[in-house]
Amino acid sequence: MENRHDVGCGLPTDGPLIARQSHQSDCEPVSIVIVNHNAGRLLAECLEAALAQAREVILVDNASISTPFEVVAARFATHPRLRIIRSKINTGFATGCNLGAAEATERAILFLNPDCILQEGTLAALVRALESSDRIGMVGGLLTDIDGNEQGGARRSVPTPWRSFVRGFGLNRFAWLAPQLLSDFYLHREPLPARPVDVEAVSGALVLVSRAAFHAAGPWDEGFFLHCEDLDLCLRFRNAGWRVLFVPDAPAVHHRGMCGRARPLAVEWHKHRGMIRFYRKHFRRTYPAGLFGLVVAGVWLRFSAVATMHVARSIGRSITAAPAALRPTQLAAAARSRPAHSRTLPS
Repeated sequence: MENRHDVGCGLPTDGPLIARQSHQSDCEPVSIVIVNHNAGRLLAECLEAALAQAREVILVDNASISTPFEVVAARFATHPRLRIIRSKINTGFATGCNLGAAEATERAILFLNPDCILQEGTLAALVRALESSDRIGMVGGLLTDIDGNEQGGARRSVPTPWRSFVRGFGLNRFAWLAPQLLSDFYLHREPLPARPVDVEAVSGALVLVSRAAFHAAGPWDEGFFLHCEDLDLCLRFRNAGWRVLFVPDAPAVHHRGMCGRARPLAVEWHKHRGMIRFYRKHFRRTYPAGLFGLVVAGVWLRFSAVATMHVARSIGRSITAAPAALRPTQLAAAARSRPAHSRTLPS
């Protein structure tokens, strides 16, 4: 197969070197950092879209299964604006982001999930929003499913323990009674704004930061392995005085959860462990010790419920996939349906 593709920003890979260098000015002055772990075929789509818009793409692979990843890596091996960093172990999302950011050379850095496909013009819209004010340090885009429906998480309030309690027990259904007290921290059910708006948090799946703000607020907290590290980063940016914006005209199709489908229990473990770290880091002094202990217990109780659900589903799929002769309920039904003399052993 011929290994030829567009370098993006409108120029083929086999164009003259001088032309390639001058045409690079059409790309956005952004370094895109993609941390990959077993994204499979989606990684190729992600790279195609990213390289079509940015001056630099840094792919950090966190010990993916070798063959599928190397197929994608070989396809883009000669791309002049792609750098690939291979990690022998899965160091986690935050560590991978920091590793890629350390290699970035542009004035803004886009952290992008490998299952997130930028749409045409998305990066330009994010850059415009980021550069619209000196105090804007972070902007996030509109995450949708393949049908164009907005996903939760791209614009949200910080999920404090109280807000999480409200959502977990469905009390947000009564938000009309006390909006400040019972509102959901996800904002995607509200009308889509016509222009960029300030929010408390955006999603780490698609987040553009200025290098100045990133250095001032500090890198991703590597104590998080997976989940909640983006909430931590948003909160630290805002605590450092930087504005965080949601940009509605910067869409990306997000195939959510693709990288973790093979190990759902491990994902849930790290997600709930991340919740505990986030609450302890930012809210431990806000709540009395006894009440905070209940918060921690509630998180682990939730993990137990979710884990039980996953185990039950796994067992159900195993039974469904087993040969009919091995399914105990079908064996019993077959035995009951046979005539009595057919169940008698020969003498």
